[in-house]
Amino acid sequence: PLSILFDIYYQLRAWAVWRLHSAPRQHAQRVRHIQAQVREWKDEGSKRYMCTGRPGWLTVSLRVGKYKKIHKNIMINLMDVLEVDSERQVVRVEPLVSMGQLTAHLNPMGWTIPVVPELDDLTVGGLIMGTGIESSSHIYGLFQHTCVAYELVLADGSLVRCSPTENSDLFYAVPWSCGTLGFLVAAEIKMIPAKKYVKIHYEPVRGLQKICEKFAEESKKKENSFVEGLMYSLEEAVIMKGVLTDEAEQSKINRIGNYYKPWFFKHVEKYLKADRTGIEYIPARHYYHRHTRSIFWELQDIIPFGNNPVFRYLFGWMVPPKISLLKLTQGEAIRKLYEQHHVVQDMLVPMKSLEKSIQTFHVDLNVYPLWLCPFILPNNPGMVHPKGDEAELYVDIGAYGEPKRKQFEARASMRQMEKFVRSVHGFQMLYADCYMTREEFWDMFDGSLYHKLREQMNCKDAFPEVYDKICKAARH
Repeated sequence: PLSILFDIYYQLRAWAVWRLHSAPRQHAQRVRHIQAQVREWKDEGSKRYMCTGRPGWLTVSLRVGKYKKIHKNIMINLMDVLEVDSERQVVRVEPLVSMGQLTAHLNPMGWTIPVVPELDDLTVGGLIMGTGIESSSHIYGLFQHTCVAYELVLADGSLVRCSPTENSDLFYAVPWSCGTLGFLVAAEIKMIPAKKYVKIHYEPVRGLQKICEKFAEESKKKENSFVEGLMYSLEEAVIMKGVLTDEAEQSKINRIGNYYKPWFFKHVEKYLKADRTGIEYIPARHYYHRHTRSIFWELQDIIPFGNNPVFRYLFGWMVPPKISLLKLTQGEAIRKLYEQHHVVQDMLVPMKSLEKSIQTFHVDLNVYPLWLCPFILPNNPGMVHPKGDEAELYVDIGAYGEPKRKQFEARASMRQMEKFVRSVHGFQMLYADCYMTREEFWDMFDGSLYHKLREQMNCKDAFPEVYDKICKAARH
């Protein structure tokens, strides 16, 4: 119930801000306040690193940022949609705007954004400074590739705007930098026309080789608005493709976002068990947030009876619990137990390495379901790009749950996984636990532009290096 109250407060706040048009007027004033805090830090002698003052428990990442206690906290109260520019097809937002808030704001106006990362509480700032992906990414790339400009307050207190044509080095270096080049205060994101429904086609596929072939084949088709795979075992999966549409067969509409409906991954599994294909029309916003109610399949570990029809009808309106509130109320002993016996990881690997990657996940972790989400990775400068000169099709393999491998030991098993991902020129999402050494980390990521800018913009005294901020080896 506390999670519901949390949501209601933020929804009412967003509605009031939009009705009173206070966001654009107050934005400049709030940015000036951030600049003043940075200048104050300089006047104090720049003795500590700076970080955002947002409490660590409020983030969706399961990692608790202990650095918040020792760094200079800069308060950044920026959580509003600033401007919807229909002519340019761009929406300008502050960094703490969430995906749930943004789609609720844009959809009634006939717009959406090309990549809507799954969970309602993911913020624009987190998706830029970290990364974000959705089943439309085989067309549009990662969340960062749908952004056309960023505004940042730098270590000297100055405000800069960057885009592919203006301060372009900074524009390409910001994604994945985890707030270690400056404070994001606004972002401009492309918009596309919204449609009412997603016509989704479910197809069960058996045999690992066939699964990988079918998934790659559908991911290459630009006529598919969405492509996604759920693997229920090493040899069983359901491949889904979807198309945006305004027309729907009334008898096949499935409002999967309604609180009493079965969790989406359980609904999909029915097609596998029945060994049949199927077509449904899902309201677009329900589709965008289809895994939100069950936090993919994490909720089955927290509430094992959560998908029971009786529970759903009586108490389904109360889920999911906020990840932030779970973190806030979680004791240290429970957190360590969870860390040792639970995996939440997203590894981004080239599509050509998918079969080998799934086999490695099976041997090292044995966690199912596995989430498969394709994306095109353009050859842009920055920390993450393909090995060759051309854009390349990649796939995000998401492993969330309790590993069934008997000898699973968090550090050893994850180091093995990280080594494999580096060997195929893949990348690990930085929200998750990372056990690499500094050399291994910069072998996985291209730090050339990042380090050049940190030197140029005097970031070394202002912000920790991204490795020191997120890697366990650096923090223990």
